[in-house]
Amino acid sequence: MAGQGTNSMGRLFREFFNFGSKELTHWFPSHMARGLKRMRSSLRNVDCIVEVHDARIPFAGRNPMFKDIFAVRPHLLILNKKDLADTTPHRTSEIRNRLKEEGVENILYTECLGQRSPSVKNVVPRVIELIESSDRYHRCEERELSVMVIGIPNVGKSSLINAMRRIYLNKGKATPVGVRPGVTRSVMHKIKVSERPEIWLLDTPGIMTPFVKDVEVGMKLALCGTLQDHAVGTDIIADYLLYVLNRYNHNRYVEFYELGGPSDDIMDVLTQIAKKLNKITRMKTAEGSVVPRPDINAAAAHMIKSFRKGNLGNITLD
Repeated sequence: MAGQGTNSMGRLFREFFNFGSKELTHWFPSHMARGLKRMRSSLRNVDCIVEVHDARIPFAGRNPMFKDIFAVRPHLLILNKKDLADTTPHRTSEIRNRLKEEGVENILYTECLGQRSPSVKNVVPRVIELIESSDRYHRCEERELSVMVIGIPNVGKSSLINAMRRIYLNKGKATPVGVRPGVTRSVMHKIKVSERPEIWLLDTPGIMTPFVKDVEVGMKLALCGTLQDHAVGTDIIADYLLYVLNRYNHNRYVEFYELGGPSDDIMDVLTQIAKKLNKITRMKTAEGSVVPRPDINAAAAHMIKSFRKGNLGNITLD
C-alpha cells in the first residue's frame, strides 16, 4: 500500500505510486533497429555527436546503446525544452554535477520556440569548439563539418535543426516536426545549418532503448510523450502526473482547472476537469436508456497535454 505524506497545504497525499503489474511495451520497431545500424556505419564521416534529450527527464531514458557512439567522437548533450523544466540555478547545478559524474562533460540547455530561439545560438560555437579540440581535427583542412543528431523519440531533434536553420541560414523547415514519437523514421540526407563554417547535420530517427526495466522511468517517458500514450494508457499516465504534482507541491493544476482544491483522487480530478471543459460522453444503462457521463478519457488526455505544454508548471521529473 502506498505511504502518505503531507504537502504544503497540510493535505495527505501518496508518497509512493502503485505501478501494479503494468508492463510497458518494449517499443523498438524495425525502423529503429535499422536506424541504429546505419548510424554506426556512418560514424566514419561524422565530426561530432549531438545528443538531444528532454530537459524534464535529464537522466531517465537516455539510450545506453548510444554510449559506444559517444566514445569515438566529441559528444554534446543538449537538454531541450528547457522552457518546460525547472531550470533554477540550484536544480541545473545538481543535474550538471550528476551528469559529469556519469562522464558527460559538455551540456547545453535549449528551447526552440520563437523565430530566433536565443539559446540555440550557443550550439554551433560549442560544436566547433569540440571539433577543433578533438584528435582528428586538422586546422589546415578547409572542409565541411558533419554533425550527427541523435536521441530518443519526441525530444525535439527536428525542432532544433529547424531552429538552427532559421538562425544561421534564414531558412525554414528542412525536417518534419510532430507531436507523436517516431516522426523521423530513417537516417535522412544531410541538412545544412550554417555557411561559415559550413556545417551539415545528419538527422536520425528517435531510437528508444529496447528494454525499459524501471517502470517509473517508463512512466516519466510516457508523461513526456517519448512513448506512445496507448502503450501505457492515458488514465494511468494522468494518475502518475497527479501523484507527481501533489508529491512536489506543484498545485498550479488546481488554479488552471479551477478545482476546489488539491486532490489525490484521480477520478475526482478528472471528473471535475471533464465537467469544467464540458467533455461529456453518453453511456447506455442496464435498462437501455442513454445517459450523459463525464468523459474521463478526454479529461485525462487534456490534463496530460496541459502538462506537456507547460500549463501546469515548470517541472523536472528526475
